[in-house]
Amino acid sequence: MANISDFNRAIEVGRPPNIKSLFPNSKALIVSGKYIDNAMIAKGKAMTIAANARSNIVIRGVLKAAQRANSAIIIEIARSEGGIDAYCPVSLWNMARQVDAICNELGITVPVAIHADHFGIKKESDLPRALIEIPTIFEAGITSIAIDASHMPDDKNLLANIEICKACIPAWAGLETEIGEIKGNQGLSNPEEALFLIQGLNAHDIFPNWIALNNGTTHGIEVNELGIQIELTAKIHQAIAKYKVSGAQHGTSGNSSERLRRIASETNTTKANVATALQMAGWGIDINDYGNANQDENGNLKKIKGEGLTEELWAEMLEFAESKKIKGNDYKKLNLPFENKVLSQPKAVRDRMEKRIEEFSYNLLANVFNATDTADMAIAEINRALSHDPGAKASRIESPADWTKEKIIQKAALLSTDKGPDGNFDD
Repeated sequence: MANISDFNRAIEVGRPPNIKSLFPNSKALIVSGKYIDNAMIAKGKAMTIAANARSNIVIRGVLKAAQRANSAIIIEIARSEGGIDAYCPVSLWNMARQVDAICNELGITVPVAIHADHFGIKKESDLPRALIEIPTIFEAGITSIAIDASHMPDDKNLLANIEICKACIPAWAGLETEIGEIKGNQGLSNPEEALFLIQGLNAHDIFPNWIALNNGTTHGIEVNELGIQIELTAKIHQAIAKYKVSGAQHGTSGNSSERLRRIASETNTTKANVATALQMAGWGIDINDYGNANQDENGNLKKIKGEGLTEELWAEMLEFAESKKIKGNDYKKLNLPFENKVLSQPKAVRDRMEKRIEEFSYNLLANVFNATDTADMAIAEINRALSHDPGAKASRIESPADWTKEKIIQKAALLSTDKGPDGNFDD
């Protein structure tokens, strides 16, 4: 692990302006998502957990795992989960405060990025609200963001990214963009649409750290055996390689450790979103190597007695879910109404919840994702740069004259893409 002088220097020079303003006396190394991406690249064939922080317990368990693995880490929440219509207690406006407090309490010294995941722009009329809302989440401590306009046609996706990035994304912040909604094996992304998006952004001096794809996975519990299509992912990453954009892998729950190792070793992925598995582990649900919850013959989740939540609280949650007709992946909607009851459990119960999350996360970081000691690499880069901003990985290659609004619309009309079926494929 980095020595104390290196860590203190990183605290002094590496924290972004919003973090310094919010937490002037903090010893939490909250940094731009750029540094997390760069650390994985420096390690080589490595990716880190972007942990979906649906509850305070999840944040605690993941941070403990990252410290143990000496791994740089990302803590995130999606706009649908922690935005203005939140169904999780951790929000885009309180996540940085919770992470900062936990890091100081537990003595966490690894670099952490605070990521607004899936900031969804589903239609052009969503843009004015986004332009108001995004500055507020950076004011609240966000250090990295995923602009997800993938629900719209390719030209509108690109144009929305350009408008938002130029208007209200700080130059120092980590940036993720996306093609293709996450629809499992339907509407798969292809190299042509990835190139279109990345080339268009490049022409406007916008250099994303990550691109997310529909490469065969789903959010929540994986329901098909195909899962992440590694060869497709590698092919797309190769097509955009000269633009130096890393991959963001969504929907890792439901994919085997071996498949995830291959994603790390055979593609340019540096960020792997983990959500449902962490929630289930903390609650004490029996989960397999894939992170999927095991179910009984009636399709009900199998709770391990004496692990995770108390049996009484779990029974109350099940009764509530039944009364509200909440099923399957929608169990995530139990987080908000039950957070205070979870936190009011005895310390021994909370500790065992955290421990299950820690063990699951540590195994991913150390034994699957190859992220061990990336914390030192991030700190070393911060101290070389003596800045909260390491700068962009890429430079402009494309001509702005070739990517005006009119030419973007023309180019998009020539793309051959399959967006898959319509429907609700929210994050």
